[in-house]
Amino acid sequence: MTEENNFDVVVIGAGPGGYVCAIRAAQLGFKTAIIDKQWLGGVCLNVGCIPTKALLKNAEVAYTLRERGKEFGFSFDNLVLDYSAAVQRSRKVSDRLTKGVAVLMKNNNIQVFMGSARLAAKNLIDVTDGDGHVQQVKAGRIVIATGAHSMVPPGWEIDGEKVIDFNNAILQERLPASVIIIGAGAIGVEFATVWNSYGSQVTLVEMLPSILPLQDEEISAELVKHYRRRKIKTLAGHRVLSVKKIDTGVEVLVTDGNEEKTLQAEQALVAIGFRPNSARLGLEELGVEIDKRGFITIDDKMATNVPGIYAIGDVTGKLLLAHAASTQAMICAESMAGLQTRKLDYRMIPSAVFSHPQVASFGWTEKDAAQEGIEVKVGRFPFLPNGKALGMGENVGFVKIIAEAATGKIIGAHMIGPEVSELLPELTLAADNGLTFADLARNVHTHPTLSEALMEAAHALEGHAIHI
Repeated sequence: MTEENNFDVVVIGAGPGGYVCAIRAAQLGFKTAIIDKQWLGGVCLNVGCIPTKALLKNAEVAYTLRERGKEFGFSFDNLVLDYSAAVQRSRKVSDRLTKGVAVLMKNNNIQVFMGSARLAAKNLIDVTDGDGHVQQVKAGRIVIATGAHSMVPPGWEIDGEKVIDFNNAILQERLPASVIIIGAGAIGVEFATVWNSYGSQVTLVEMLPSILPLQDEEISAELVKHYRRRKIKTLAGHRVLSVKKIDTGVEVLVTDGNEEKTLQAEQALVAIGFRPNSARLGLEELGVEIDKRGFITIDDKMATNVPGIYAIGDVTGKLLLAHAASTQAMICAESMAGLQTRKLDYRMIPSAVFSHPQVASFGWTEKDAAQEGIEVKVGRFPFLPNGKALGMGENVGFVKIIAEAATGKIIGAHMIGPEVSELLPELTLAADNGLTFADLARNVHTHPTLSEALMEAAHALEGHAIHI
């Protein structure tokens, strides 16, 4: 073992958790290396959250041109929409950011190893490159940040043509004329938005009773209503019995428990969830605790049960979101350095779905609070009377704020509407610092802005919203 391959901290996985942990560890004085078998930036930057947001921007423009020209006062004799150009633009955005990660590694003196990693011992890693060459890397501490992969039931063959996963969906440059999306979580509804905006016939199938099943029920109902206007079909409470390839595309058999239906389309996108990338890392041999689903068990400092081995991000199963992984990364690096860190309340971490309209939320729902015996007050305000939303032509949706009845403290919010993902930080900051809905209501908000809807919802909690 050469001194060059001897590190204080080695991170396995270079996604939003891994590369952030590596940078923070290097900032704290650790000699640091990072290993990834495919790419810097992980799924998020390469085939996940970043390229999809580029596609969604193109989709927004495409939908406006196709469906709302009269409203905005323009028309076309022969409108041509090039979906392949949208995909190519998304790749350029992704490439720019991944190159930026490479620069960050260099600037922070982080050694990068490209290859598959396997723990040979609790402080020794074998790295196998694409040519099969193996080199060993020694680490005082190891951080597992290997992420997750698409879950595909047995018998559902992903061929990349007729039956695809999110990776295929992001990279393919052809627009499907019709598509069945199996799974109506964030990935499903975002691709429904993209393809529908370009004119594809889209059907969403969700096994649970509502689309976006992790969101507040009112939010899901509002999105269904809007999707109905856009002619996106939603089949919630439907289980998929089979996915079969046929000459014209795919045939999907579904049931609602009473009746079976046969759906046909050019393509089917499977977006039903993820499995952790915890296999073949050598964790079991070292005694690292893994739950029955394959997720790595960690404590509040991101440490596993084996001293010196940590885990962050999707592979832990705590909350499969890029910003959650990055937050875990900071806590992990700082706890390794002996700094004081905080205990994460995963319920209070914000989430956003970049459908059209957008969905954003954090914290308690009314239903969950009632089940736990927490008495709450609820304030709602629609975007319809919001001046900025009207000016944007995006007045669908509402803000819903949840507060403890006894104290008035904000404990959750659920929003659907224009750019609501950008409205979350004010609310999470308020909740994290124990502020009440009265504090939020008294905070002066710029006019005209979408954020005024937050102020009005807080006023509604006090029983005196102004513009409704």
